[in-house]
Amino acid sequence: MGRLTYNSRMTVSFDDRTLAHLQSAINIKLQHQEGFHFTWSDEPHAVGSGRNAIWIHPGIPLSFKFSTAHPPHLNRSWLEALLRTANTTTGLELVPEPPHPTTG
Repeated sequence: MGRLTYNSRMTVSFDDRTLAHLQSAINIKLQHQEGFHFTWSDEPHAVGSGRNAIWIHPGIPLSFKFSTAHPPHLNRSWLEALLRTANTTTGLELVPEPPHPTTG
């Protein structure tokens, strides 16, 4: 499991494949100096839904720590789906990875 650390205060775990896709989508938005919300769900706890949201902005420190040394191959369709959500008023949402297109 990799970790995304937000503003040196909040750390969230994601599998390395998911984290690599999130890092790419977030980097694209931040390169354009765009702020946005990022929303994801944890397992529901005894109290609350498990839904989380943070404000991502170029001035807020983020770090990505991966558990494996080799970056995974990015699924372009998943990255595009993440970016589509990031360009909405509700912001970046962690959506399921679509299947890789088959070639034949």
